[in-house]
Amino acid sequence: MNLGSVSVRLNPFKKPSSALPILEGAAGVPWCKYGYILKERPVFTLHPLFHAGCYYVQDSSAMYVGHVFRKHLKEFGRPSLRVLDLCAAPGGKTTDLAASLREEYGNDFQLVSNEVMKQRAGILSDNVAIWGDPNVVVTSADPAAIGRMAGYFDIIVADVPCSGEGMFRKDPKAQEQWSEDVVALCAARQKRILADVWPALRQGGLLIYSTCTYEQAENDDNLEWAAAGLGGEIIPPQNEFGSDGVQLTSHGNLLKVGMVPGEGQWVGALRKTSAQEGGRGIGLKDLHPLRMGLRKGVVKGKDTVPDPDYALSIDFDRGDYPLFEVDKKTALHFLHRDSIVLKDAPLGYVALTYRGIPIGFVKNIGSRCNNLHPQSRRILMDVE
Repeated sequence: MNLGSVSVRLNPFKKPSSALPILEGAAGVPWCKYGYILKERPVFTLHPLFHAGCYYVQDSSAMYVGHVFRKHLKEFGRPSLRVLDLCAAPGGKTTDLAASLREEYGNDFQLVSNEVMKQRAGILSDNVAIWGDPNVVVTSADPAAIGRMAGYFDIIVADVPCSGEGMFRKDPKAQEQWSEDVVALCAARQKRILADVWPALRQGGLLIYSTCTYEQAENDDNLEWAAAGLGGEIIPPQNEFGSDGVQLTSHGNLLKVGMVPGEGQWVGALRKTSAQEGGRGIGLKDLHPLRMGLRKGVVKGKDTVPDPDYALSIDFDRGDYPLFEVDKKTALHFLHRDSIVLKDAPLGYVALTYRGIPIGFVKNIGSRCNNLHPQSRRILMDVE
């Protein structure tokens, strides 16, 4: 077992023309068919397909939340589904949920990815754009505000802030800051978060609750509190991957450092039994989404300037703009926001591709190209 390993999860809706070299010698993650534990850590920044959203770097233990989510998806016989990822930044679980929903429901779903911290919400929005699913809405709202969307969601995934014992190996500062008082504070804050957002879950809906701590007060006890105090029925956990280091607790599954390749994670599930009070309150637009739907471009004078995120969308129409395949060096210079020259490319707006995957737009004026890659996502390190 490669402890402290690095893992990635592939985007099933963005498949390059050839296999990813980083997967050579990789081992599969037992609870995620698109997850792989890499043989060694590459420099992801210098991989154009990382920036194109062909895969997401995510701890293998964190992928277990997606496994629990998928296990319960088939229980919903509805033609469409509304899901909330409540504490979503930086976006690992959101991109996992999005892929799972699209595989199960096609285009008939809506995933709201929320992060209350504004700066972290910006990072989340970028990662959602790179992943490329237009059915993901990004918001930055307090759980209490979302709670006013009475009965709106079928499933809420709450990977709540915690005391972080499962991250001690990865983050030494988490160990320095840990104390019994911190555990008590986190447990109380988690209760408040659940109580605030609870009205937004419909009766019969599913709460998937997770943390990266081993503390019973923040895990089993809080799920028990939610069942008794808010009105729910705990779904008994199953020990499906015991041979792979996953342990069973009273109400959930625990992945501990040293027992699994990744970091620490706990996951449990609860079905809402309490009746829904009142009708719908606010709607999604009242939350002022940072990202919502697909925008192809904006009209400026006689030109329609393509939106940089359109090239990254899984709904990108390859007939809308000329495509021009570039090599790795050129792709990295584009992602560095350098001015590049494409002698054989058509003039005007062009979608660059690398190994068949769109990576962004340029406007080719002949002697050089105007680079449309967003400034906030540019590669900062030397690409030479």
